[in-house]
Amino acid sequence: MFRCIPLFKCNRQVECVDKRHCSLPNVPEDILRYSRSLEELFLDANHIRDLPKNFFRLHRLRRLGLSDNEIHKLPPDIQNFENLVELDVSRNDIPDIPEDIKKLRALQIADFSSNPIPRLPAGFSQLRALTVLGLNDMSLTSLPSDFGSLVSLQSLELRENLLKSLPESLKNLTKLERLDLGDNEIEELPGFIGELPALEELWLDHNKLQYLPPEIGNLKALTCLDVSENKLEKLPEDIGGLSSLTDLHLSQNMLETVPDGIGHLSKLAILKLDQNRLHTLNDNVGRCTNLQELILTENFLMELPKSIGNLNELTVLNVDRNSLGEIPVDIGNMTLLGVLSLRDNKLTRLPNELGNCKSLHVLDVSGNRLQYLPYTLVNLELKAVWLSENQAQPLLTFQTDRDETTGENVLTCFLLPQLSYTQQPETIPRDRDSDNEDWEEKEASRTHSVKFTEDVPETRETPFVRQNTPHPKELKAKAHKLLGRSPEVVTVPNEQPTANGLPLTAPEPAPLPVEVVETVHNNEAPPEIVKDDDSDNQTAADGRESSEGENDENDDSDELEHGSRRVAWRTTVEDRDAGPGAGRLHRRDTPHHLKNKRVNQIDAGRARDLIAQAIKKREQQEDQKTDEDETEPETVEAAMEDVHDGE
Repeated sequence: MFRCIPLFKCNRQVECVDKRHCSLPNVPEDILRYSRSLEELFLDANHIRDLPKNFFRLHRLRRLGLSDNEIHKLPPDIQNFENLVELDVSRNDIPDIPEDIKKLRALQIADFSSNPIPRLPAGFSQLRALTVLGLNDMSLTSLPSDFGSLVSLQSLELRENLLKSLPESLKNLTKLERLDLGDNEIEELPGFIGELPALEELWLDHNKLQYLPPEIGNLKALTCLDVSENKLEKLPEDIGGLSSLTDLHLSQNMLETVPDGIGHLSKLAILKLDQNRLHTLNDNVGRCTNLQELILTENFLMELPKSIGNLNELTVLNVDRNSLGEIPVDIGNMTLLGVLSLRDNKLTRLPNELGNCKSLHVLDVSGNRLQYLPYTLVNLELKAVWLSENQAQPLLTFQTDRDETTGENVLTCFLLPQLSYTQQPETIPRDRDSDNEDWEEKEASRTHSVKFTEDVPETRETPFVRQNTPHPKELKAKAHKLLGRSPEVVTVPNEQPTANGLPLTAPEPAPLPVEVVETVHNNEAPPEIVKDDDSDNQTAADGRESSEGENDENDDSDELEHGSRRVAWRTTVEDRDAGPGAGRLHRRDTPHHLKNKRVNQIDAGRARDLIAQAIKKREQQEDQKTDEDETEPETVEAAMEDVHDGE
């Protein structure tokens, strides 16, 4: 019944405050009320720019999240967080790390990534409790020489910096399990990298490495090695010492061969060798019996080793954009193979043993020269078979056919046989002189070229001769020559085509100097063209033929079926007598609502019904008029008699 109204707020025992994604412009002041109990504070993804001085009174704080804000300075007062274990200030605008950060003796996890920090402070190496350190996407050009003093480090991320070398003290990080040096400018990997016994992941992608040191084979605990996007021309034989390796990424290098030591990687599950310069694949790859994914895209392979059939655990095989002429029959031993991609090669046939790959559900052989597919594919539960790049559906309907050469049953469809693909040479800019010298060679290499009658030797007689396209002035001169003078203006009589004495079209308006398009049905004679007396018959005939020829070329197919059109111009006598310039035709813009208007056609049956109705209606009108004429004299006589009687 009665409620207690407190006069002041109690200082509650709050240990964690989460204000992430709250669009806060500043640190909330009410947080300071929990200074005696607050241990975890998360203010990530806000708009905080400054950290107030009283913010550093949270002495019991153990976890602090300030990532993804707009903080432009990390104050030296951060040393007050003596109990801080985890600090995340990534994705801010912090230009440097204060020297006093070395007093955070309890700090174990720190992330300074994505800040414009060019160097680490001298006392940074005193944070000996650090186990996880993130220094990605900064502007570091070097590491402190005593960086190896961080002996507790287990994960070190230095991706996307400007590092060119590593300090030798790095070998002291004996507990280091993960080292990410990707996307830097390292040209040489030091040999002491092999002195990190606990290292499990080594990321060196997107650097400038030309070789790997032999000591890398000493990393017995290494499970993942990524050296893609470098300039490696060869691999050391000692790579076979990586007995625990499961993932090996060698993409986008300059490798021409793979060392024999790769066959010792008995635990290898993923091998990526795409975009290299391999002409052959080492037979020892077949000894990696645990291999599950093999990527060989964009190399110069002309064949696959037979030992590839030993990869019984392989589920994905990608050999796109190579020069394979055939596939070894041993591929049938891959009973777990699910995806086989052989796009853009030179394959002419697939082995029948492919039907033994019971787990195969995706087959991509587009861009090859296959005549047919093996009939054994009907035993598989395929979900996609790609035969062309512009194939609309993943699965097609196949028909059974017989190979004339072998007599075997094969599968075919409308996309088989495949068309041989001729790769066009890349366009290389060259100077004008070299272009002139190789002009004949370039002409000979073209698949299609345009040649005129002057260039083609007359090997056989042909009635077709190329004529130059006439200039408009020449066309006008030709018209004057044919017509004898300026184009005559012909008129179309007002009489409309009739059937049984009734007009088929509405009466035309007064003559105007515009184009008139008339439709003449096949079962009716076209109206004659009437000319004035001073024009001769030959000129009229020529004009009629020319007009009809032009219309025949422009008529649509449907109009040709129902009738033909012709164009004539109507003028008055005053226009013809006005002078020589009056006969000239003047083009007028077609109204937009009549533009591209087509002449509507009706079928013959419909026309006959309309004509019959019109005839019947007219006969009724004539009968009615006759009756009225007969009754009119009787009415007049009766009226006269009434007049006489009145007199």
